[in-house]
Amino acid sequence: MLKYCLGLDVSSKELYACLSVIDHLQKVTVKSSSKFLNNANGFESLVAWLVKHHKQKDVPLVVVMEATGVYYENVALFLHLKGYKVSVVLPNKAKKYLQATGLKSKNDRIDAQGLSRMGAEQSLDVWQPKDEYFYQLRSLTRQQQSLQELKTNINNQLHADEHGMYQNEVVISQLKLLIKTINDQIRDMEAAIVAHLNKDKEVAKLVEGITLIKGVGALTVAIILAETNGFALFKNIPQLISFAGYDVVENQSGNHTGKTRISKKGNGHIRRSLHMPALAVIRYQQSPFIQLFNRTLQRHGIKMKSYVAVQKKLLVLIYVMWKKKERYQPIEKIDYSGEQEQMSSSLFSFEEAGAHCIETK
Repeated sequence: MLKYCLGLDVSSKELYACLSVIDHLQKVTVKSSSKFLNNANGFESLVAWLVKHHKQKDVPLVVVMEATGVYYENVALFLHLKGYKVSVVLPNKAKKYLQATGLKSKNDRIDAQGLSRMGAEQSLDVWQPKDEYFYQLRSLTRQQQSLQELKTNINNQLHADEHGMYQNEVVISQLKLLIKTINDQIRDMEAAIVAHLNKDKEVAKLVEGITLIKGVGALTVAIILAETNGFALFKNIPQLISFAGYDVVENQSGNHTGKTRISKKGNGHIRRSLHMPALAVIRYQQSPFIQLFNRTLQRHGIKMKSYVAVQKKLLVLIYVMWKKKERYQPIEKIDYSGEQEQMSSSLFSFEEAGAHCIETK
């Protein structure tokens, strides 16, 4: 045998488990299946069952599950602390794999078996739990985003009610009061986010350096740090770009050339947080973003695609500054002919990020 793989289909209340093995001929065989509660007692029962059926202890064992909201987190952390290698895959990736195997039916047992087979056949990245500091930060930033979305929905409803053929004053009054309440909650949440950032002096100092980019605020940086666990799990820029869904998808075959677009198969919280900063850095004519915007706009003539390119560059710049512990230093003067850039002698360029930073003292 090459390895064992435990596939877990996780719901809010139950875990469907399937243990498979793959041999040297790449044949996957199901050894056992069972069902457990998604709670502490169920986790202990799962491990006892796993120990019983993992008979060849010298053969490695991996665990694969889908990222189903937050329901997978407790069992993933439990197994991680027990020393198991856990891999968490995106639901879309698991779905495509199951479709490729020819399975037409779908239920919890089949999903667990498919995940087990997927883990046996493939070498998946090992999952690492979020640092508690960034986990708490994520709770705060996601609540702030939820409140903003709720405010937008209610504002839309208020606008419709105020401009309808007949107005109902009771409804309008309640909607206005609700918007005021949400605004108060948003301010409280933003204050809590800043307070949380300031709990760690090194994080606060790095965030302060990043927000020297005119148009990028502490909330944007907080969201990115929260969703990426402080960039702890990224080894390079392409991994980060793919995680955020900014990786490019081509549609070309033979003589056919379709549209090129970003995948959006990644973290939507990050992309949403960079939308307004991208608009702001262009409005403020910030280098090197304005050059990128103008260059890409001239190429294809679509403003939104150019703004997305700016979002991607902002994300990469923040990543590089965080990893290298740098403070952002704006370019003092640009010769737009492209022949010369006059910069302070204390600055140096990171070609990979397309921006200029100065070392934190």
